[in-house]
Amino acid sequence: MRAEFILHPTEAGLFCPEGGFHIDPLRPVSRALITHGHSDHARAGHGAVMATQETLDIMRLRMGPDFAASTQPADGPTRIGNVTVSFHPAGHVLGSSQIAVSHDRGPKIVVSGDYSRMANPTCRPFEPVPCDVFVTEATFGLPVFRFPDPSTQVEKLFASLSEFPERPHLIGAYALGKAQHVIALVREAGYDAPIAIHGALKTLCDYHVEQGVDLGDLIPATADDVPAQLVIAPPSAFASPWVQRFADPVIGFASGWMAVRARARQRGVELPLIVSDHVDWPSLTRTLTELGPSEVWVTHGTEDGVIRWCELAQIPARPLRLVGYEDEAE
Repeated sequence: MRAEFILHPTEAGLFCPEGGFHIDPLRPVSRALITHGHSDHARAGHGAVMATQETLDIMRLRMGPDFAASTQPADGPTRIGNVTVSFHPAGHVLGSSQIAVSHDRGPKIVVSGDYSRMANPTCRPFEPVPCDVFVTEATFGLPVFRFPDPSTQVEKLFASLSEFPERPHLIGAYALGKAQHVIALVREAGYDAPIAIHGALKTLCDYHVEQGVDLGDLIPATADDVPAQLVIAPPSAFASPWVQRFADPVIGFASGWMAVRARARQRGVELPLIVSDHVDWPSLTRTLTELGPSEVWVTHGTEDGVIRWCELAQIPARPLRLVGYEDEAE
């Protein structure tokens, strides 16, 4: 059986007719398998949802207890219809997974979702899963994207904190994954002073702490005089009156897109921190080399660069061109 008969793109997203389910569907469906909790992959309104327990918890926290008619935690290989599915760590955010789909008479397909190969103290590391077809993201699928070690970005932050001790440092980071990643990196580097967080981050930070992620002393960034030099907030807060309570702040932003200087200038970012939860170009191509799939499908990102690399590596590749996937995690 050809891979296209096991999994193929539809208007609702990747669909497996042999199992009657979609993976990260773009609209409500009867049965959904979800790779992780970011809103461009996890949506409310499905009949049934299977995901890791962490992802199910995160969906409940973000969407409410009735986000789906029924839920099932992923726990080892599971037979659904005529296929077997299994979930494997993706290294992207807490609970993130790759989803492997196997058919007795066909190839094994691994849908990576969003993934990262860099060590991340907030989630389990990426697990290479041998497969015939690998579905890769291409968010940063161009050779220009080569991310530094996150420790160098923490050093940059510390240098600014030392140089401007009188100025609050407001760091923009997305509420799920990036905010906790930045805080955990700072804690690992020995920063033990209180860190103030915007109210929109509290619920997810509390959940990470419940799951054993050390975020240290977090205080609310709600008072007019916040007693912390380091403040973490979602990007949306920087366009709200909330930011006006800070006098002469150093504005920072943590994202893989900070590797593009023009993006930092457009956002008015004084302290760009290149911290990503996605694969950069070397990590993406290394992953494809390690896995050695017989075919690569490329989605949500710069597809052409990855497809061209695959052609040179003599790996058949094609774009899926799924719409609806943004870059919330960055």
